[in-house]
Amino acid sequence: MTAEGHIIFAIASAIFAKRAELTPVLAAADWWHLVPATLLTCLLPDIDHPRSTLGQRFRWLSQPIARAFGHRGFTHSLLAVAISLWLFKVNVPADWFLPADVLQGLTLGYLSHIVADMLTPAGVPLLWPCRWRFRLPILRSQSGNQLERILCLGLVVAALWFPAGMPAFGANGWPQQLFDTLQSSVNRLINPLNG
Repeated sequence: MTAEGHIIFAIASAIFAKRAELTPVLAAADWWHLVPATLLTCLLPDIDHPRSTLGQRFRWLSQPIARAFGHRGFTHSLLAVAISLWLFKVNVPADWFLPADVLQGLTLGYLSHIVADMLTPAGVPLLWPCRWRFRLPILRSQSGNQLERILCLGLVVAALWFPAGMPAFGANGWPQQLFDTLQSSVNRLINPLNG
Protein backbone atom coordinates (compact mmCIF):
# COMPACT_ATOMS: atom_id res chain seq x y z
CA MET A 1 0.00 0.00 0.00
CA THR A 2 1.20 3.52 -0.70
CA ALA A 3 1.89 6.21 1.90
CA GLU A 4 -1.23 8.06 0.72
CA GLY A 5 -3.33 4.93 1.23
CA HIS A 6 -1.92 4.38 4.72
CA ILE A 7 -2.69 7.98 5.70
CA ILE A 8 -6.30 7.82 4.47
CA PHE A 9 -6.76 4.36 6.05
CA ALA A 10 -5.43 5.72 9.37
CA ILE A 11 -7.92 8.60 9.28
CA ALA A 12 -10.74 6.12 8.64
CA SER A 13 -9.47 3.96 11.52
CA ALA A 14 -9.40 6.92 13.93
CA ILE A 15 -12.93 8.00 12.99
CA PHE A 16 -14.28 4.46 13.27
CA ALA A 17 -12.49 3.74 16.58
CA LYS A 18 -13.96 6.84 18.19
CA ARG A 19 -17.48 6.50 16.77
CA ALA A 20 -17.61 2.75 17.54
CA GLU A 21 -16.20 3.39 21.03
CA LEU A 22 -13.69 0.53 20.72
CA THR A 23 -12.30 1.48 24.12
CA PRO A 24 -13.60 3.88 26.78
CA VAL A 25 -10.56 6.11 26.16
CA LEU A 26 -11.18 6.23 22.41
CA ALA A 27 -14.88 6.93 23.02
CA ALA A 28 -13.96 10.03 25.04
CA ALA A 29 -10.92 10.97 22.94
CA ASP A 30 -10.36 14.51 21.77
CA TRP A 31 -10.33 14.59 17.95
CA TRP A 32 -7.31 16.95 18.09
CA HIS A 33 -5.40 14.29 20.05
CA LEU A 34 -6.63 11.17 18.30
CA VAL A 35 -6.24 12.01 14.61
CA PRO A 36 -2.74 13.62 14.79
CA ALA A 37 -1.48 10.79 17.03
CA THR A 38 -2.84 8.21 14.60
CA LEU A 39 -1.23 9.99 11.64
CA LEU A 40 2.09 10.25 13.49
CA THR A 41 2.58 6.46 13.55
CA CYS A 42 0.63 5.26 10.51
CA LEU A 43 3.78 5.10 8.34
CA LEU A 44 6.15 3.90 11.07
CA PRO A 45 6.09 0.14 10.27
CA ASP A 46 7.62 0.92 6.85
CA ILE A 47 10.81 2.16 8.51
CA ASP A 48 12.04 -1.31 7.51
CA HIS A 49 12.04 -0.28 3.81
CA PRO A 50 14.78 2.21 2.77
CA ARG A 51 12.70 3.40 -0.21
CA SER A 52 9.57 4.11 1.82
CA THR A 53 8.55 7.65 2.75
CA LEU A 54 10.09 7.34 6.25
CA GLY A 55 12.92 5.11 5.09
CA GLN A 56 14.18 7.80 2.71
CA ARG A 57 14.19 10.42 5.47
CA PHE A 58 15.76 8.16 8.11
CA ARG A 59 18.12 6.01 6.04
CA TRP A 60 20.53 5.69 8.96
CA LEU A 61 17.79 3.80 10.82
CA SER A 62 15.97 2.18 7.93
CA GLN A 63 18.91 0.39 6.33
CA PRO A 64 20.02 -1.54 9.44
CA ILE A 65 16.41 -2.53 10.20
CA ALA A 66 15.94 -3.67 6.59
CA ARG A 67 19.13 -5.75 6.73
CA ALA A 68 18.19 -7.32 10.05
CA PHE A 69 14.52 -8.10 9.40
CA GLY A 70 13.65 -7.35 5.76
CA HIS A 71 10.54 -5.51 4.61
CA ARG A 72 7.32 -6.56 6.30
CA GLY A 73 9.13 -8.51 8.94
CA PHE A 74 9.37 -7.65 12.62
CA THR A 75 7.99 -4.10 12.25
CA HIS A 76 4.76 -5.47 10.78
CA SER A 77 4.07 -7.84 13.68
CA LEU A 78 2.05 -7.74 16.87
CA LEU A 79 5.31 -8.39 18.72
CA ALA A 80 6.61 -5.00 17.54
CA VAL A 81 3.48 -3.33 18.90
CA ALA A 82 3.77 -5.10 22.27
CA ILE A 83 7.50 -4.36 22.66
CA SER A 84 6.99 -0.71 21.69
CA LEU A 85 4.24 -0.26 24.27
CA TRP A 86 6.35 -2.00 26.92
CA LEU A 87 9.45 0.10 26.13
CA PHE A 88 7.36 3.25 26.23
CA LYS A 89 5.93 2.32 29.61
CA VAL A 90 9.36 1.43 31.02
CA ASN A 91 11.30 4.39 29.60
CA VAL A 92 8.85 7.27 30.03
CA PRO A 93 9.04 8.90 33.46
CA ALA A 94 5.90 8.62 35.57
CA ASP A 95 5.61 12.41 35.87
CA TRP A 96 5.76 12.89 32.09
CA PHE A 97 2.26 13.67 30.95
CA LEU A 98 0.85 12.01 27.85
CA PRO A 99 -2.92 11.81 27.56
CA ALA A 100 -4.29 8.29 27.28
CA ASP A 101 -6.09 9.16 24.03
CA VAL A 102 -2.77 10.17 22.46
CA LEU A 103 -1.14 6.86 23.46
CA GLN A 104 -4.09 4.88 22.10
CA GLY A 105 -4.04 7.02 18.95
CA LEU A 106 -0.34 6.23 18.43
CA THR A 107 -1.09 2.52 18.84
CA LEU A 108 -4.10 2.76 16.54
CA GLY A 109 -2.01 4.42 13.80
CA TYR A 110 0.59 1.68 13.93
CA LEU A 111 -2.06 -1.06 13.92
CA SER A 112 -3.92 0.62 11.04
CA HIS A 113 -0.77 0.28 8.92
CA ILE A 114 -0.54 -3.43 9.67
CA VAL A 115 -4.23 -4.00 8.90
CA ALA A 116 -3.95 -2.02 5.65
CA ASP A 117 -0.97 -4.12 4.55
CA MET A 118 -3.04 -7.24 5.22
CA LEU A 119 -5.25 -6.13 2.31
CA THR A 120 -2.40 -6.73 -0.15
CA PRO A 121 -1.28 -10.08 -1.61
CA ALA A 122 2.00 -9.95 0.36
CA GLY A 123 0.19 -9.82 3.71
CA VAL A 124 1.97 -9.41 7.03
CA PRO A 125 3.68 -11.76 9.53
CA LEU A 126 1.47 -10.89 12.52
CA LEU A 127 3.04 -13.65 14.61
CA TRP A 128 6.66 -12.92 13.67
CA PRO A 129 9.13 -14.69 13.98
CA CYS A 130 6.69 -17.26 12.64
CA ARG A 131 6.66 -16.78 8.86
CA TRP A 132 2.92 -17.22 8.39
CA ARG A 133 1.47 -14.36 6.37
CA PHE A 134 -1.98 -13.04 7.22
CA ARG A 135 -3.73 -11.51 4.22
CA LEU A 136 -7.02 -10.65 2.61
CA PRO A 137 -5.74 -9.69 -0.85
CA ILE A 138 -8.30 -7.10 -1.94
CA LEU A 139 -5.71 -4.66 -3.29
CA ARG A 140 -3.41 -5.79 -6.07
CA SER A 141 -0.49 -3.62 -7.14
CA GLN A 142 -1.21 -4.13 -10.86
CA SER A 143 -4.60 -2.47 -10.32
CA GLY A 144 -2.80 0.79 -9.64
CA ASN A 145 -3.36 3.37 -7.00
CA GLN A 146 -6.98 4.15 -7.90
CA LEU A 147 -8.55 1.08 -6.30
CA GLU A 148 -6.55 1.70 -3.13
CA ARG A 149 -7.63 5.36 -3.03
CA ILE A 150 -11.30 4.49 -3.67
CA LEU A 151 -11.29 1.77 -0.99
CA CYS A 152 -9.64 4.00 1.63
CA LEU A 153 -11.88 7.00 0.90
CA GLY A 154 -14.88 4.64 1.01
CA LEU A 155 -13.75 3.52 4.46
CA VAL A 156 -13.61 7.15 5.61
CA VAL A 157 -17.19 7.67 4.38
CA ALA A 158 -18.30 4.42 6.07
CA ALA A 159 -16.61 5.45 9.33
CA LEU A 160 -18.35 8.83 9.21
CA TRP A 161 -21.66 7.09 8.47
CA PHE A 162 -21.25 4.67 11.39
CA PRO A 163 -23.84 5.77 13.96
CA ALA A 164 -22.26 7.24 17.05
CA GLY A 165 -23.75 6.30 20.39
CA MET A 166 -24.30 2.64 19.50
CA PRO A 167 -23.95 0.27 22.47
CA ALA A 168 -20.32 -0.39 23.36
CA PHE A 169 -18.18 -2.98 21.61
CA GLY A 170 -18.84 -6.38 23.18
CA ALA A 171 -21.09 -9.43 23.29
CA ASN A 172 -24.38 -7.49 23.24
CA GLY A 173 -23.00 -4.33 21.67
CA TRP A 174 -22.91 -2.95 18.15
CA PRO A 175 -21.27 -5.96 16.41
CA GLN A 176 -24.19 -8.17 17.45
CA GLN A 177 -26.74 -5.49 16.58
CA LEU A 178 -25.09 -4.92 13.20
CA PHE A 179 -25.16 -8.67 12.51
CA ASP A 180 -28.82 -8.90 13.57
CA THR A 181 -29.74 -5.99 11.28
CA LEU A 182 -27.95 -7.55 8.33
CA GLN A 183 -29.53 -10.92 9.01
CA SER A 184 -33.06 -9.47 9.22
CA SER A 185 -32.48 -7.53 5.98
CA VAL A 186 -31.38 -10.68 4.18
CA ASN A 187 -34.38 -12.58 5.60
CA ARG A 188 -36.75 -9.87 4.31
CA LEU A 189 -35.19 -10.15 0.87
CA ILE A 190 -35.38 -13.96 0.82
CA ASN A 191 -38.88 -14.40 2.30
CA PRO A 192 -40.79 -12.45 -0.42
CA LEU A 193 -39.03 -14.64 -2.99
CA ASN A 194 -40.16 -17.84 -1.25
CA GLY A 195 -43.76 -16.69 -0.67
